[in-house]
Amino acid sequence: MSDQNVFERVEKKYRLNQKQYDSFRNAAAKKLHMDEYGLHTIRNIYYDTPNYELIRRSIDKPKYKEKLRLRGYGEIQDESVVFLEIKKKYQGVVYKRRTQLAFMQAQEYLESGSITKKNQILKEIDYFIKFYRPKPRVYLAYDREAFVGNEDENLRITIDQNIRSRSHRLELSYDGECKMLNPGEYLMEIKVKEAYPMWLADLLGKLEIYPVSFSKYGAIYAQAMRNEAEREEKRICLQVY
Repeated sequence: MSDQNVFERVEKKYRLNQKQYDSFRNAAAKKLHMDEYGLHTIRNIYYDTPNYELIRRSIDKPKYKEKLRLRGYGEIQDESVVFLEIKKKYQGVVYKRRTQLAFMQAQEYLESGSITKKNQILKEIDYFIKFYRPKPRVYLAYDREAFVGNEDENLRITIDQNIRSRSHRLELSYDGECKMLNPGEYLMEIKVKEAYPMWLADLLGKLEIYPVSFSKYGAIYAQAMRNEAEREEKRICLQVY
């Protein structure tokens, strides 16, 4: 496997309730097949500035936005392969550049900048880190089913469930002490290079499944800000009375 990966594609997101999820899975069963990983867990550490500049900018929906994350799959051990990624979005097109490292190697690099050899993507990540000075801010994990089109392998559909996070103990290898985001909801992403196949467009319309603007990290940040505002309001009320 190559240690560098570059992706360019259009991604659209859809929030599904249980009924929509079941209906979509049943109706698309003959058009899609699950990839070789089956149902698997994805773990992420998102990096941001002290005032959360990156996610605040992303929520404002600019033409261009970017983020940095460390990502791993399944159980994470010292020698597990993980991915350090810069994900960019410009005018609706997602550009993802990532490099794979051993978990301990990635941790050492993120903490000290030390690594034996830097490929082009690590040099780009170097620039990102020097510019923003980001630190780990959120642990975010979810369980994913990934599907590929039977007739078009460029069609990829992922469905995430049990989206969970925490803002303490920011360790990729630990999956406990998390809060659930929108329990009982599924987040589907459709990833294509060109237009949707007709059967998929028709199915989404029939099931009344419509695209939304949604960021997992953004939703977690927004919820944290609401909770903080509520705590501050209660504190003020207690002082008044």
